[in-house]
Amino acid sequence: MSRAGRLRAVTVDDEALRALDGRTVAVIGYGAQGQAHALNLRDSGVNVVIGQREGSPRHAAATLDRFAPMSVGQAAASADVLILGLPDEAIPEVYEREIRPRLRAGQSLGFLHGFAVRFNRIAVPGTVDVIMVAPKAQGRAVRREFLVGRGVAALVAVGQDASGRARSTALAWAVGIGAGRSAIYETTFADETETDLFGEQVVLCGGLTSLIKAAFETLVEAGYPAELAYFECCHEVALLAELLHDGGLTYMRERISNTARYGDLTRGPRVVNAQAREEMRRILEEIRSGRFAEELAAEQVSGYARFRALTEADRGHLLERVGAEVRKRMWGAAEPGGSSALGPG
Repeated sequence: MSRAGRLRAVTVDDEALRALDGRTVAVIGYGAQGQAHALNLRDSGVNVVIGQREGSPRHAAATLDRFAPMSVGQAAASADVLILGLPDEAIPEVYEREIRPRLRAGQSLGFLHGFAVRFNRIAVPGTVDVIMVAPKAQGRAVRREFLVGRGVAALVAVGQDASGRARSTALAWAVGIGAGRSAIYETTFADETETDLFGEQVVLCGGLTSLIKAAFETLVEAGYPAELAYFECCHEVALLAELLHDGGLTYMRERISNTARYGDLTRGPRVVNAQAREEMRRILEEIRSGRFAEELAAEQVSGYARFRALTEADRGHLLERVGAEVRKRMWGAAEPGGSSALGPG
């Protein structure tokens, strides 16, 4: 199926929030994204409740933020709009145990990422709206930008419109978290999920980390000091990423030396060559066919044995050891912290 075309940009103002008038929004899970959505919506005048397991650190965080967190089941029963701020792997079990038995006609089930819906990890009754608002930033940025009067871009989708007002509910949610101050684009659950997974695997996480490791190892094997290899292949990625984020490819190239630009234009395509592109196509097909989702589900059943083994193998890599030493020398004992920029955490 061809997906050629452009996303539709939607321009809405604070009037769109009226779609949530008189309705209660329950944010299920109070991680980085859940917290940001809950606080921003409350500050926008929406009635918000929190569903969070008692005794957890996030329950305490919600209490400190002047919410009165309740059980997930209570939140699901009391709210008109449910926003699932849970990790992808946690959604099916929590949904089946706590949410599905309490769903009623006319409610809206909201997602921050389309994985559970796209790959049929849950079954939603036909009487319930299914919507998504996916901010293109980590939770801390969603909150920070809102507090200074700005917002982050967000993708909006409707997976099921049982009530006839699913789209207006999704747009109201997006405006309530500040996305209307930035950019709102309409998409589908399938397109958001598939492109998100592909970007993570091929560029943002898998591709980038594998490229960094391979380049680092190439320099070290050629006899160069590991510290130099770290600086050139890992440390300086942040500088280029910031330029790319701020203005794109041309903007970045106009701000680096002619030497670097020429090397970029002539050598980059030799690294990401026809063979690499063919592998990208295979990875995309694994995502679209559901094979990756099935593999991930099997990994979860196994207790993430392979996942943990691969993580630990990289933890001891020379790149990691040298990087820790360099950062300690530059910044002292403290390593920079922060929550994940990817996914709903």
